[in-house]
Amino acid sequence: MTIQNRLLFIYTAIFTIAFIIFALIIYTLPRDRVLAEIDADLEALAAEVVQPGPLPQELENLRTASTFMLIVNTQGDIVGRSRNLTGYGGLLDEDGLQQDKQLRLVRLEDDTLLRVLTVPLVLKEGDQTSFLGHLQVARLLDSYESFNRVLVVALLIGLFAATTSLFVAVLLTPRLFKPLEDMAEVARQITRADDLGRRVPDPGGSDEIGDLARAFNQTLERLERLFTTQHRLLADVSHELRTPLTTVRGNIDLMRRMGEMDAESMAAIQDELERMTRLVGDLLLLARADSGGLPLHWGAVELDSVLFEVYRQVSLLDRGVGVVLTAVDQATVHGDPDRLKQLLLNLVDNAIKYTPRGGKVELSLAKEDGWAIISISDTGIGIPKEDLPHIFERFYRVDKARSRMQGGSGLGLSIAKWIADAHDAVLKVNSEVGQGTTFVIKLPIIELGEEEEDEEVETLTTTQRLRLLGANLRRS
Repeated sequence: MTIQNRLLFIYTAIFTIAFIIFALIIYTLPRDRVLAEIDADLEALAAEVVQPGPLPQELENLRTASTFMLIVNTQGDIVGRSRNLTGYGGLLDEDGLQQDKQLRLVRLEDDTLLRVLTVPLVLKEGDQTSFLGHLQVARLLDSYESFNRVLVVALLIGLFAATTSLFVAVLLTPRLFKPLEDMAEVARQITRADDLGRRVPDPGGSDEIGDLARAFNQTLERLERLFTTQHRLLADVSHELRTPLTTVRGNIDLMRRMGEMDAESMAAIQDELERMTRLVGDLLLLARADSGGLPLHWGAVELDSVLFEVYRQVSLLDRGVGVVLTAVDQATVHGDPDRLKQLLLNLVDNAIKYTPRGGKVELSLAKEDGWAIISISDTGIGIPKEDLPHIFERFYRVDKARSRMQGGSGLGLSIAKWIADAHDAVLKVNSEVGQGTTFVIKLPIIELGEEEEDEEVETLTTTQRLRLLGANLRRS
């Protein structure tokens, strides 16, 4: 049974049970209460009549048009009546003359409904008991009949309301479930056609179904992006590995035909093997990062010290590009020092690769509004605006031919982006073609107390600053 049919069944059961309970409450409880009040009045009236002594004046007359009284002897003859029964010759309840008290509903020939209480009249003299006749006291039930009619009308109105509600529920339920049916149909089409580009229709409402449709579309969009990335990754990895493998195989075939080892061929093989090693290592790192299996060793990291280490390391490379530290402030952040160093190295290495000989790469560290801001600027070839949104994607290259000749794998910026995201850092890039590129990293600063500062670190920082000054003087 579908959810729609189950809901309709539940609606029907709820409305039916609710109407039955409503009918019982409306028809039974007030009706019994009204009759109980009338019976209590009749009992009280009969008790006053049968008491010895003169009758109260109001009981002698019974001028009200709704209460009546008759006294009948043992032969069934009427020997007394209230004045409002003048002209009425019959008994109020002919079947009520019994040995015990009778309380009955009696409908007269003119369709008048009475509630009649018949009480035997007994005279006790010592141990002797004499039966004198019967007392009949009645109450006109015109108001009771009106009340019953009102109850019937109320029940009919309740039945109409319940039926209408059920009809509306039956009419609206399929319409409410229509978006879910459309979503299910689109999901089946996506499965059959293996097309993640389709989207389920959005009803546009702010209810749960609308939220489900939007969440499902977001999931499809993410899956499509992941599958596209996966397919492109496979193609890029295959392409990246094919070139070095072809080079290695060609050089080995050449040496085999020559019958001797060629130094140039061996150097080419070594370069390609190193390139493949870097590629596989970067792929493994990203795979571990995606699966959450790459641990980060968190602690307080002095960014100025990390930046100095990166500067010393890249200064040893002779690529014809000057690397200069322009301004370095002291800033401490929470993170993994090795990964932060890798982040800076990847960005600096990328800047050096795309800066022609004679160009310059500038590094700086500043503090602003609780943020440590690292800037890496180069005077390189720049990045076109249409390529800027994609530079952090895996294997994406602005100039694929030049990147491959320079030994890049297309994964360095992807790794840098992952490290920045893992440290809650903001990584931005600004670039103009022919003018150069600037990468900016913003990390939240943590404040350390003076007692936690290390004098050795301060001494090391001073030494590094002296080395920086000497290096910049030599370069100038």
